[in-house]
Amino acid sequence: MPERSNAPLSTDLDDPAGIPYFLWDEPMTVAEFRDRLNGASRGERLRLLGKVLREARDTDVWRFTSPAQVASLWSDLAGHLGRRRSFWEFLLRQWREQRLLDP
Repeated sequence: MPERSNAPLSTDLDDPAGIPYFLWDEPMTVAEFRDRLNGASRGERLRLLGKVLREARDTDVWRFTSPAQVASLWSDLAGHLGRRRSFWEFLLRQWREQRLLDP
């Protein structure tokens, strides 16, 4: 098995042994990433969710979180988003205006 830093990145997010393309700088498998998201401290969880929102395709984000979860963590999560922050602000605002999310 190749060393993780040299293992190919994958777009198959259904493969628990695959290394997601958005973890290019911190290689871990899909299964490991899910475990870390579920078991991490609040700060680490925010960092990892920020990485998904910043680096993954917007349609792939929902494999690891939900709009309601992003909205509920927004005030702490927004600082982890870099240049993608305005995109997510726009989506959350639109979903609230359309009453798809609680205000």
